[in-house]
Amino acid sequence: MKVTGTTIPYSLENRDSMFTGIIEEIGVVAQLKKLTDGREITISTHEILSKLRVRDSVSIDGACLTVVRKDSQNITVQAVGETLNKTTLGQYTIGRKVNLESSLTLQSPLGGHLVLGHVNGMAAIRSWEKRGENFYLEITLTEDFLRYCIAEGSIAVDGISLTIARLESAGIGISIIPYTVEHTTLKEKKTGDLVNIETDVIPRYLEKLLPQVNPGSLTIDKLKKWGYE
Repeated sequence: MKVTGTTIPYSLENRDSMFTGIIEEIGVVAQLKKLTDGREITISTHEILSKLRVRDSVSIDGACLTVVRKDSQNITVQAVGETLNKTTLGQYTIGRKVNLESSLTLQSPLGGHLVLGHVNGMAAIRSWEKRGENFYLEITLTEDFLRYCIAEGSIAVDGISLTIARLESAGIGISIIPYTVEHTTLKEKKTGDLVNIETDVIPRYLEKLLPQVNPGSLTIDKLKKWGYE
């Protein structure tokens, strides 16, 4: 598939953007091209195509990337080597379905939670099953992730804003309604698959700032103990 249209240099840096974790469309990987230190990914899209311009940010499975080219059916982004190593984008093949969300504006409703599009890393699905009318997803997480997770708190999985239903020493459990499954790539997932994880940014800011205010007086563990969950 040949893609034509306006293009911008590969060296363009991503601008900081924000998302809400409410997926707008499922796109399909149409073309892949190897770059010197990265990969160019072309994705077929319909619903959000008209909203996106060259240089705009877009969340692809939770990773914030810059649109470098677009035509009447596709958008093209470029991911550097670090992004490919840290996310599932390095595993993409032609035909893979991906979650898409355009960046948040001041006029946009915040339907999920604040998502930066800065994926912390990948994690494996431990269990994925239907329970009654709903679904239950278990993800194995290391302490590096778990330290920022709380019961009933938010987490982004492949860019999807989800609520943690259960917190365990080895991971988290998430209850998911049928609508979310049907309108995201969750319906394509199975046990053992890797997903992109972005933990909630608020506890990360707290961890950074609180020791500077009064070192040793407040910690994430103390906040949890006092009921801030």
